[in-house]
Amino acid sequence: MVADGPATLAPPSFEGMGWLVALNMFFMTIAFLGGSMVVAKLVGDWVRHRRQDTPRSPAAIYRLIGILFAAGITVRCGAEALALWGWDPRDPAATATYLTLKRFLDPIAVTLGLSGMMIYVMSEPGMIEQQRKEPWPINMWMAWPMVKRMLKLAGLTFLAAVGVVSLR
Repeated sequence: MVADGPATLAPPSFEGMGWLVALNMFFMTIAFLGGSMVVAKLVGDWVRHRRQDTPRSPAAIYRLIGILFAAGITVRCGAEALALWGWDPRDPAATATYLTLKRFLDPIAVTLGLSGMMIYVMSEPGMIEQQRKEPWPINMWMAWPMVKRMLKLAGLTFLAAVGVVSLR
């Protein structure tokens, strides 16, 4: 039980390494926020193109795979971020709640990831065949504005994580 353990400023597994706590807070938080942004974008695209993209079209399958992987990352990293940001030796009941919630969410995150992997494996032969029919180059810079927003968010999250760990 958390209340029976030592009153540490961070989970004992970090062994007093504040920089590692800040690094984990940063990566888990930015993965949660970035994953949330990707899920929101892909679900919005799915709704917007629902009449054009049939359920078995390459665009719909590709979008579903992205949603499943991003949702898995979002759930897993969000739960871990909550546990790290919410760690409070003065409130062991809240800390225990966050840790318990994380354990309940882990199987959901893994299920989302495994579902994405299964759909990828099942669709890969047909997707490769379809992609080879019209080998058009892909303009990857079209999504640069979204990536820039994610990078700005990453910078702010890093500063927040370092600040929180430094001031604990």
